[in-house]
Amino acid sequence: MANIISDETIEYVGILAKLALSGEEKEQAKKDMGRMLDYIDKLNELDTTGVEPMSHVFPVQNVFREDVVTNGDESENILRNAPARKDDMFVVPKTFE
Repeated sequence: MANIISDETIEYVGILAKLALSGEEKEQAKKDMGRMLDYIDKLNELDTTGVEPMSHVFPVQNVFREDVVTNGDESENILRNAPARKDDMFVVPKTFE
């Protein structure tokens, strides 16, 4: 294990994560973080020349649809149920003076 995690680092991570770790949990976290960093080191050994960076596994193009109105202007039908209205708006009680 080339990556050795200090007690101070575990303490700091615990504070950031708002965790109260026991001594045993801190030791386990140190081992786990060390293994994660070792794995990252192993991944860094891979030859990635010619590999294009990606943000998604599948080739994703623009997935947004056109913004098309499908239901039209229903304001008259909606206002028909209003207890009180003025012009094309609902009339509601005042909430403050």
